[in-house]
Formats: sequence, structure tokens, C-alpha cells
Amino acid sequence: MNIFVNGKQECIESCTLAQLIAWKKLDAGALVIELNQQIIKQEFWPTTELQDKDRLEMLSFVGGG
Repeated sequence: MNIFVNGKQECIESCTLAQLIAWKKLDAGALVIELNQQIIKQEFWPTTELQDKDRLEMLSFVGGG
């Protein structure tokens, strides 16, 4: 299926948000996910199934000084 991640189209296998994050090796502790213009709380990532043509925005927060 095809989804859009941060504006770029990607072809992926059917999966949940949690599986996609693990596959991409992202730090879940510093990550905010917006799925089709709706923020998804981290507790729902394992049960949120991605669908064809979904639009994801993945934002990582980095601290520093």
C-alpha cells in the first residue's frame, strides 16, 4: 500500500503505527505522530492500523542549548 510520510510517498506492507516506527528505527520517546491531521497518542500506536493513502507527519523533538 502507499502512504505519505512527511509529504513523501512510501510503499509499505500493511502494519500498525508502532510497527512502522520500529521498522524506521525511530526514537518513540521523542516522537509525535499526526495521522490524517489528527494527533495519535503513543498508547494507541500498537492498535492503529495504517490504511492505503494515509498521511503521516512524524515530528521528533530534540533538546539542546
